[in-house]
Amino acid sequence: MIASAKGRFIRIAPAKVRQVIDLVRGKDVKVASVILQQVNKGSRDRIVKLLNSAISNAKQKGLTEDQLFVSKIFADVGPSWKRYRAASFGRATPLIKRTTHLTIELDLKTK
Repeated sequence: MIASAKGRFIRIAPAKVRQVIDLVRGKDVKVASVILQQVNKGSRDRIVKLLNSAISNAKQKGLTEDQLFVSKIFADVGPSWKRYRAASFGRATPLIKRTTHLTIELDLKTK
């Protein structure tokens, strides 16, 4: 691992985030950025922001985008917010608002 970035308590369900991160796992950083621009999912913006942060962390170590690829990217389950919603006949039904801990790790390409 050369550089990494973590996003915690992201207010999107991990299953929805995993649909997008599966597309960029193992890809070059430039290719991953292009793929993410074309994806029409709500979690894309948070993933792009975190990827740019990891790229910036690698640049601080003197590396360029051409040398990097996404070695690991995973979405872990964060704490769930438990809320209630009004239902018919005076009842209440539970709502579970899920959160995600997202981690991106970049590494050097081997030729």
